Amino acid sequence: MACRVDMETLCGSDKANKPKVRQCIIENRDKVSDECKRALDALRNGPGAGAMPTVTVSYGNDARQAIDFYRAKGAAPAPLIVFIHGGAWSLGDKRQASGRKPGHFTGEGYAFASINYRLVPQATVEQQAADVASAIDMLRFRAAEYGIDPNRIALMGHSAGAHLAALVASDPQYLKDADVPMKAVKAVVLLDGAGYDVAAQMKTGGPVVQKLYGPAFGDDPKRQALLSPMSHAAAPNAAAWLALYVDGRDASLGQSQALVKALGASGAKARAVAVPDSSHSELNQKLGTDGDMATAEVDAFLKAEL
Repeated sequence: MACRVDMETLCGSDKANKPKVRQCIIENRDKVSDECKRALDALRNGPGAGAMPTVTVSYGNDARQAIDFYRAKGAAPAPLIVFIHGGAWSLGDKRQASGRKPGHFTGEGYAFASINYRLVPQATVEQQAADVASAIDMLRFRAAEYGIDPNRIALMGHSAGAHLAALVASDPQYLKDADVPMKAVKAVVLLDGAGYDVAAQMKTGGPVVQKLYGPAFGDDPKRQALLSPMSHAAAPNAAAWLALYVDGRDASLGQSQALVKALGASGAKARAVAVPDSSHSELNQKLGTDGDMATAEVDAFLKAEL
């Protein structure tokens, strides 16, 4: 396979334990060839998941402020999807989290950008939201070069990334500070988020939630409210929202439905949809797969709104 030489150089050649060797290579992904990276993406995410970005571009001075951009397969200018990975605001990576999405959505005629952002505790959630807006600004600045329509953008995020997508698309300060008009964000896709009302989630979520949310949001109720998309549900907002949540996962069910209700009351087009027979990670991993219910929902939504 494409990784044979890299495997033997970095991790030995233990033929009796190939999964262990492959995991070693994945953990050292930055040290292998591009050909090997494509093979590893396919191994980790499944068939069709090994799409490589057209370009990786920085939007700031920090190494985390980077974008993997995938050009649309079709006529330009193409609408743009900006994907924000999850990881409890303190973990995650643009390449690993994007999975099958780049190949699927570029094949549907969309440009696709998967972004990294600075992580807690080195950065605050406020700075993370500012990073998202700055990444959008950079992509709009390069619209002609990348063949994208700067005024037809969808934000898409999973888990903590869903919270950041919702925050940037509802609290106008972040896009305003980055000189991005709110009307340029036509649609928002939220993948199993549970942090749209931070204070409520921290109050009812138990010790695990406290461990994940505490470092990001602290214990100041005013700050928790300011960082809650629910607090900004009044207009102006992005015009159209689709919130997918795992059927039976109470936290994302309640938070998604409450946010959608508040956005709808303020004039936005918003819908919450349950995804059956899935899990928090699986919903994200399978997006872009043929026959996947969540993918069909997102495709129909984006076709209607972009």
